[in-house]
Amino acid sequence: MNVQERIDKFVKDSKRVLKVARKPDWPEYRELAKVSAIGVVIIGVIGFVIVLLGSLIGL
Repeated sequence: MNVQERIDKFVKDSKRVLKVARKPDWPEYRELAKVSAIGVVIIGVIGFVIVLLGSLIGL
């Protein structure tokens, strides 16, 4: 597959994705924001615990 064929395939696939994609409505957006915020908090807590344990152990 040459470069031109790869570019054509990429453009074709991108157009197909954009046709199917849609803007989320407000409840869907709010739910996505909640899930993302919960994920950030969980990652932050895990990082805080790791740093706290490291400082207690003396690393």
